[in-house]
Amino acid sequence: MMRCMYSAVGALRAHQTRMDVIGNNIANVNTVGFKSSRVTFQDVFYQTMSSGSAATETRGGTNPKQVGIGMTTSTIDTVQTQGNVQPTGIGTDLMIQGDGFFVLGTEGDAEETYYTRAGVFGFDNEGNLVNKSNGLYVQDVEGNIINVPTDAQSYSIDTNGYVRYVQADGTMVENPQQIALAKFANPEGLIKEGENLYRYDVNAGAEAGGNLNGGAPGENGRGTIVSSALEMSNVELAQELTDLVTTQRGYQANARIITTADEMLQELVNMKR
Repeated sequence: MMRCMYSAVGALRAHQTRMDVIGNNIANVNTVGFKSSRVTFQDVFYQTMSSGSAATETRGGTNPKQVGIGMTTSTIDTVQTQGNVQPTGIGTDLMIQGDGFFVLGTEGDAEETYYTRAGVFGFDNEGNLVNKSNGLYVQDVEGNIINVPTDAQSYSIDTNGYVRYVQADGTMVENPQQIALAKFANPEGLIKEGENLYRYDVNAGAEAGGNLNGGAPGENGRGTIVSSALEMSNVELAQELTDLVTTQRGYQANARIITTADEMLQELVNMKR
């Protein structure tokens, strides 16, 4: 069987993977805090027809003769560039200007920690600051739940993440809680969990302050917080549509290789007639 047919089959799989990634990027063009992905390819095995030789006193050297046997997916990277700012006018909508992730968690025996760039937050019926889509608690720098009493007159969140509020008696809270941000050496190493959430994995490296619960915004390279705004998706639609076309053409070209190889094999079979 011709090598080119196997090469083309592998290339079809790889281009299909790239098309899947592009499709997901385009689907999330308006998803808050979404980070696009990209696919890179690499060649794989080579069959050596003849080895190279060094030059002698009477003859020059020769190069090896090798035939490639296709390509495969090399990496699927997450692009961590900052998305555009969308002002909302809602005080609990938060975005990170710079590096880092909001820290979300649960309470009880099965405590879990997640990270997100999507700051679509709000207060629940008990005054806890939560992620509106799934109810996970937004954590402070001590790893605690952030709470504003339901009878508070007003509240504010500043660039350093301090949550201040005016109590029912008209006095300002004396010890405001501070929203935590976590910054990792390799944010691409985090595991995507869906729902705009990431989970820690070893290749993400150490957190900037050495604590997976994060630390104060603006410290150790962490970004700052902008209230009443959201970070939108960083998908570049023009680039994605261009990649869509080139991926489609690559898929078509490799499908044509299979068709052509089949025709050549048919000619070989017909030689016996």
